[in-house]
Amino acid sequence: MKSYSYRPSGPVCTSRIDFDIEDGKLYNVRFERGCNGNLKAIGKLLEGQDAMRAASILRGNDCAGRGTSCADQLALAVEEALKETGVQG
Repeated sequence: MKSYSYRPSGPVCTSRIDFDIEDGKLYNVRFERGCNGNLKAIGKLLEGQDAMRAASILRGNDCAGRGTSCADQLALAVEEALKETGVQG
């Protein structure tokens, strides 16, 4: 299992996103700061899910017209991690 830590860019509430990927699946998704209940729920929903599919679902999610969101930043982080491992969507 490989662990990743991502510093979001843009106007989002979370300051860091941590997650693990093993065999193309997401585990232990954690957000530092942000909407605590909602972000914990995202982590629970994504536990053991296909990382590429999760990123495609979350990509482009917008928060209050900001052009991004914590979920969108997670998608970017996962896509970056998958590229690093040679997996591309």
